[in-house]
Amino acid sequence: MTNILAGTLLLLLKGVAMGIANAIPGVSGGTIAFVTGIYERLINAIKSFDLKALTLLRKLKFQEFLAHIQFFFLLPLGTGVLTGLVGSSYALKQLFKTHELYVWSFFFGLIVASIVPVGTMVKKWGVAPVVSLLVGAAIAIGIAMIGAAEENRNVPYLVVCGVVAIASMILPGISGSYVLILLGNYNLIMLESITNLGDGLKAMEWPKIKEALSVIIPVGVGCVFGIALLSRFLSWLFRRFHDAAVALMTGFVIGSLLVIWPWKKKIPLLDESGAPVIKKSGKEVVTAYERYLPDFSDNTTWIAIGVMVIACVIVIAMEKFGSKRSDA
Repeated sequence: MTNILAGTLLLLLKGVAMGIANAIPGVSGGTIAFVTGIYERLINAIKSFDLKALTLLRKLKFQEFLAHIQFFFLLPLGTGVLTGLVGSSYALKQLFKTHELYVWSFFFGLIVASIVPVGTMVKKWGVAPVVSLLVGAAIAIGIAMIGAAEENRNVPYLVVCGVVAIASMILPGISGSYVLILLGNYNLIMLESITNLGDGLKAMEWPKIKEALSVIIPVGVGCVFGIALLSRFLSWLFRRFHDAAVALMTGFVIGSLLVIWPWKKKIPLLDESGAPVIKKSGKEVVTAYERYLPDFSDNTTWIAIGVMVIACVIVIAMEKFGSKRSDA
């Protein structure tokens, strides 16, 4: 009984970490799932929502249905993801305003420390895994170099945002939130709509709830389509080309370091007069980032490096803990 509770709590915490990661531009919830050892199981569990599941449900075979969809794996994990995603949407507003450098540093450390354990999942390195690694890194770096689009509230575009974002959220190293930045709708979806829905439900303000749902519902529809299609493809990929697939994901993780690099300056979109274009939310429209080396004479640089080290220690500790559980 104790082991079951401990396992459930661990899944809940992994879900919270995935939710927080998915809310942060440059960080992938898929990376968290990958480095904590639940990625392939997660993909297979998502893929299990198929015709067989519907048949079991239609025949009222609830016990077999729950076992087929791995319900007691997905429930604590999904609860954690939602908790982390919603909670971090509030916290990130303040953290990015006051401690942006340290937030990026923490996640940079997490990703750096995860590269080695992720890479060791490749059973045998050869030409195919090496090429896959390079391709994955090139794709992630290419995404990092793309400029951002404008905010768009059109329903078809929101559906597309949902499809693309959920696909990238479950791919290690490709941040769904960063993709939403590229699509121009990060602030609208991840910050404004989620927090407005929470505030609206709390105060029972229907106009605010309605406005939030007008964005969240089409994005959610896109997410359902995206995850249903991608989960089947990834499951097939891992089954047929395991080493190449893991190497590709490792390349994504390595390439994502460019996105997460803490020392960067925002390049705003300028209007005809040369002034920054401001969104309705009062924030500048960011088109790209200019990355630079840190100033080692600045105390904040060393604090940021210290935060990176702490993040690395956390990943190493999680890896050792996971190894002990596997050996037990």
